[in-house]
Amino acid sequence: MPSDQDAQDLIKRVTEAAVKAVAARNNVTVSFAPGAHGIIQTEDGSQARLPTPARTFCEGDLSILRGEADAAALRLRYNDVKTFHRQRPIGGNSAELFDIAEQARVEALGSRVLAGVATNLDEYHESRCKDKGYHLVTEREESQIADAVGLLLRERLTGKPSPDSAQPLMNTWRSWLEDKAGKRINELKSHLHDQEEFGETIRDILEDLELPSESEGEGEGDQGTEEDQENAEDEDQSENSEVEQDSQDDNGDSDDMDFEGIDPDALEDMEDMGDEGEDADEDPSSAMRGKPQNPEFNESKVNSYRTFTTTHDETISAEELCEPEELTRLRSQLDQQLSHMQGVVSRLANRLQRKLMAQQQRWWEFDLEEGILDAGRLSRVVTDPQHPLSYKVENESNFRDTVVTMLIDNSGSMRGRPISVAAMSADIISRTLERCAVKVEVLGFTTRTWKGGQSREDWISANKPANPGRLNDLRHIIYKGADAPWRRSRKNLGLMLREGLLKENIDGEALLWAYNRLIGRPEQRRILMVISDGAPVDDATLSVNPGNYLERHLRDVIDYIEKYTPIELTAIGIGHDVTRYYRRAVTINDAEELGGTMMQNLTELFDEKSVRDIRKRTSH
Repeated sequence: MPSDQDAQDLIKRVTEAAVKAVAARNNVTVSFAPGAHGIIQTEDGSQARLPTPARTFCEGDLSILRGEADAAALRLRYNDVKTFHRQRPIGGNSAELFDIAEQARVEALGSRVLAGVATNLDEYHESRCKDKGYHLVTEREESQIADAVGLLLRERLTGKPSPDSAQPLMNTWRSWLEDKAGKRINELKSHLHDQEEFGETIRDILEDLELPSESEGEGEGDQGTEEDQENAEDEDQSENSEVEQDSQDDNGDSDDMDFEGIDPDALEDMEDMGDEGEDADEDPSSAMRGKPQNPEFNESKVNSYRTFTTTHDETISAEELCEPEELTRLRSQLDQQLSHMQGVVSRLANRLQRKLMAQQQRWWEFDLEEGILDAGRLSRVVTDPQHPLSYKVENESNFRDTVVTMLIDNSGSMRGRPISVAAMSADIISRTLERCAVKVEVLGFTTRTWKGGQSREDWISANKPANPGRLNDLRHIIYKGADAPWRRSRKNLGLMLREGLLKENIDGEALLWAYNRLIGRPEQRRILMVISDGAPVDDATLSVNPGNYLERHLRDVIDYIEKYTPIELTAIGIGHDVTRYYRRAVTINDAEELGGTMMQNLTELFDEKSVRDIRKRTSH
């Protein structure tokens, strides 16, 4: 292929035409961005997001791009979104396995009627399995189960063997999967054209594999109709379109501003700002400051949340989990990915920085009875000796007294592109806000092991008492403390890319941990941003407690923070509707939107603060 812009544009046009033809839909658009994947729903239809083709392109790369484009087109053609979301389990490995199984179904349907599509998909999956390192697998790991089931499904539905790169993975999983769910997997071929029946069988397979199969529509307190779900989707689409529009509006004025650059004089002014803030009596949050709490929830509302033991839980800094050499390597890997992430996130970061800098300017109050003599108004005294002298006082924004905590889900379902984008976004936001004298804390939450660990062993040793509560060992990770400068913590953010770190997620306790750290901060304004891709999931806990045990605790913690504390709580869900949990929240369908959405949320929060400050000044 020729190595120039014309060849790249030609590939884009041909790929877009192929997607529309295979999808057999007129309301499909195709967009290209570095590292982009997946499908999002828009007001006008659907958008397939594909990685930007390189200008220097070989035939193998072209086949892989064709395969990914065909996979997206077949999903658009054969998948009913409403049925899919109604049946999809809540979070964790279950949700990931369900997604992969549905993708295997639509690809099997397309491969039967389009031989060229089948060839493209074969090359795409060969490349994907090699990128994931499945040719090096020697033993089973829990994080591999979704892909292993997906590959076995493709074998049964298409009659073709798994890719060569996936054979070591399949050799370690095949016999176990056959023993657990082989009969039901064989049944799926007869349900290939019936998505609803296919989905129900997949949920039966989840139960055979001892994974939670409860869908979002079956959780306690979630009795919404399809109309409610459609309304929620419409709101999400509106949020996404607003972010995209903002990025387009900023194209014209952001090019002349270097993201790394900042006026040294302005930075010096910020560092010299010595405001003491408002008096404690005027600050409604002062009474809560420095008082971490673990609230006792109303027994009539929910059974008291319990933990069987906290002996094996740990709160640990990122550098303690990894050797310095590996941390350096992971940071280098993150930097390589950051070099390709210069689009909407960087533009919105520039805009946020300009907003914050503008809000931090000093301002004067005039016509006062005491203060500094206002020489500019002395002429009034000369023309009218009876006119009193006028004084002025310089004020400066108390915006500096702000801290932002980012709490990032480090569960297994976040691995791959979602956790990479989360790490990159946290890195960019930390740098941006630090330049504006806003302190930032980056935290992560997961568990130490899969399926319980030492906590579950202790429970078994105690003869398995009923209703034990949480049965896993928590791992809470401090990537960057609020008082630590970005340059000192930058390597730590690379730890999120470490293989084997991401396990299960117990959101309620993680949120309470982040709240307890934040409530003790001296800043006048405290913002907590949660990034998650699903509801709390821990197989060991849910296997011996009610199915909604963790989710119910999460709802109570959120309700407590939102109603009774000064913490400003906001959340971003990746492919999972978090608006049903959080009062201020947005759901995105693609991890690529995360950085822009985080910036947009922070911009809106600081805009709200600016409006309140203006109203307060004018009221005086």
